[in-house]
Amino acid sequence: MKIYIRERQKVGEGVRQPQFRVVAVTGGQLQIEATHFRKVEIEMIAKDVGAELIYLEQVPDDQKKKH
Repeated sequence: MKIYIRERQKVGEGVRQPQFRVVAVTGGQLQIEATHFRKVEIEMIAKDVGAELIYLEQVPDDQKKKH
């Protein structure tokens, strides 16, 4: 099982809010109730279910498509 996560974009420096968002889960059944997680929380979940964490990189602004 793999859990794909990325850093939230609207969390300021020094703000005590969960910093990561789960983007996708593959290879198993996992029901996620929250939308934002702290890194330690995601790592604990992954360890418990035997999943690998995949950290997605942010796309630079100049490479984003504008509609």
